[in-house]
Amino acid sequence: MSISTESELAGMEKISEAVATTLKEMRQFAKPGMSTKQVDEFGGQLLKEFGAKSAPALTYGFPGWTCISVNNEIAHGIPSDTKILKEGDLINIDVSAELDGFWSDNGGSFVLGEDIHQHQQLVDTSKMILAKAISQIRGGMRIAELGRLIETEAKKSGYKVIKNLTGHGIGRQLHEEPGEIANYYDPYNSKRFRKNSVVAIETFISTNSTIANTLKDGWTLVGNKGGFVAQHEHTLVITDGQPVVLTEMNEILN
Repeated sequence: MSISTESELAGMEKISEAVATTLKEMRQFAKPGMSTKQVDEFGGQLLKEFGAKSAPALTYGFPGWTCISVNNEIAHGIPSDTKILKEGDLINIDVSAELDGFWSDNGGSFVLGEDIHQHQQLVDTSKMILAKAISQIRGGMRIAELGRLIETEAKKSGYKVIKNLTGHGIGRQLHEEPGEIANYYDPYNSKRFRKNSVVAIETFISTNSTIANTLKDGWTLVGNKGGFVAQHEHTLVITDGQPVVLTEMNEILN
């Protein structure tokens, strides 16, 4: 969407506060020994307190409030009573929701407890790349150039990017114009970021894989060549200068 009134900005700020606070609280709540279903139910209760509705459940009939992916799972992990979190797990929580006709999306990967499996460098690289991407994004910038930046930074750090998972426009729907915001340089995408538009920018930084494949459950995504992936995502408003990061209070880049 394109923000044209104060009430639209206020609506986006309200739903962004809901998803950002929920993500932050879920990350702090998660502990070894908990099931991903427990963490999801905690997040779902927070969304309900805000009056927000889960975007994946509302849009796609996803079986959970939020997506919680563990270790080799990249995204869209289904919350489960049988999936128990362990010390050192690489966890990704993605929270998107709708409130009063406005939609916002954010997510972040983190290491649970002590980094006994050496995932922290991957997580830190993903955070660094998202921060750099956000610092460069401007109205008028070609979307493909942001993809080039993300892919270049990943390669410099010894990583790859997942090419079939992307950022996206957001606001009045979960996914809208300008469509896909890829993590790599797509020379055929001539679209540009537009001032006052709302977008969800996300990294998918990978150790081995470049494509995400869907498991038999119809939801969970894993890499075509295995390994691990870190994702970080903010919803923001494009300006002529530094964008307004609506989900900043999730503290994923801290």
